[in-house]
Amino acid sequence: MTPQKLFIGGAWVEPDLGHYEVVDPATEEVVGLAPEASRAQVHQAAAAAREAFAVWSRTRPEERAAVLARAADLVQRDAEAHTALARAETGATTATARGMHVAVGAARFRRYARGALEPVEQALPPQINAAGPMGRAGVVGAVAVRRPVGVVTCITSYNNPWANAAGKVAPALAAGNTVVVKPAPQDPLSVYRMAEALQEAGAPPGTVNVVTGSAPAVGEAAVDSPDVDMVSFTGSTAVGQRIAEVCGRTMKRQLMELGGKGAALVYDDADVESAVRGIGTTFSFYSGQICTAPTRVLAQRGVYERVVAGLAAYAGRLRVGDPADPATVVGPLISAAQRERVESYVELGRKEGARLVAGGERPAFERGFYVAPALFADCTNDMRVVREEIFGPVVVVVPFDDEEEGVALANDSDYGLIDYVWSGDVARAFRVAAELRAGGVGVNTVGRNMEAPFGGFKRSGVGRDVGSYALYAYSELQAVVWPG
Repeated sequence: MTPQKLFIGGAWVEPDLGHYEVVDPATEEVVGLAPEASRAQVHQAAAAAREAFAVWSRTRPEERAAVLARAADLVQRDAEAHTALARAETGATTATARGMHVAVGAARFRRYARGALEPVEQALPPQINAAGPMGRAGVVGAVAVRRPVGVVTCITSYNNPWANAAGKVAPALAAGNTVVVKPAPQDPLSVYRMAEALQEAGAPPGTVNVVTGSAPAVGEAAVDSPDVDMVSFTGSTAVGQRIAEVCGRTMKRQLMELGGKGAALVYDDADVESAVRGIGTTFSFYSGQICTAPTRVLAQRGVYERVVAGLAAYAGRLRVGDPADPATVVGPLISAAQRERVESYVELGRKEGARLVAGGERPAFERGFYVAPALFADCTNDMRVVREEIFGPVVVVVPFDDEEEGVALANDSDYGLIDYVWSGDVARAFRVAAELRAGGVGVNTVGRNMEAPFGGFKRSGVGRDVGSYALYAYSELQAVVWPG
């Protein structure tokens, strides 16, 4: 097993502090050895990105597009090897690792190869100025131009090392920025494979840098470096708040995708089977470790029992086990610590008086960080299992009486990332969507449009990305004016 090196300034560098083990959540075996960067090495990576910015920001958009397109091809070329690694270090099923991790990562590089060619100028209407202290009368023209922010630190989450990292790195590079990537400590090896693809694709030295560590110190150094202009973070609200405090001291730009506790409102006239299938993805997709999951179900009284029964049956049909087995639907959680967190919430739900309808137990496997999908019914909105992000395969169901109460319950949350509405009355569904304090609303679907802006209200984040909105997020606006 060859220990992984850091990637700084286009070179593979031995870490100052040795290595730590990356563990397969399904087998508890060591997948690889990830490097422990020192604080000085993280700052060296930021300095390398700062030096590279002077060149990369001035390259023609066509050149940046070509690098990103080649990177997409290279990721696809080695997709099977990448899939095996992603499955091993995340515990995702093979289908998820292939289709939602690696394939989405490649697609995002390809999308922002096109994005590099999108216009950065927006012509503004001319303004007629009367004579005055600012000069003679005349017509003043103006254009708003998007300029790259500079050096961007990208701190990624453990639930999708390919899609999450590519979703930050690709638009940042397309806009002319350079990056320092700090992956989650649980599954960093895939991100180093991404760096290899970018290096082979022709990204100049220092354009992309990757640093890792098992302790918070590496992330802290990647945030507070004086060479960093912006921090793009995906993770918990608590960590996001600490990062925002550091960024505020020097006015670093921020893009924050934080926690979620998505409300799924199911009305009496809804297609209950469709709602159950959508909500059930919380159980089946990456064991509920996804911030967009509809984990908080608000079911109108007329369909409440059908929703609970449907979700219980759905959970009972899911096969929990080895993610390498094609028949497996639910794999392990990312770590022993996350399993303990989920189990503690299951116990908390019982103590709070919720009714455990299904799951929540630890399957009888010799190894692996597994928890059977859990469903709680008869919940109230003041319970912690209803209010707090669990980040696991746990769904809670709360009854409500009328449309107004459903909206009030949905909005009674610290979070506001994505909510969902199921109703046979499309006019009502869109009316309810307008009342929800969330960055996104799915109407009769948990599907995503990958050109739609993504981000949250309240403590679910700051800013928007995805599609062209990501290019805006990694840009500064500059106004240029001239006399007509």
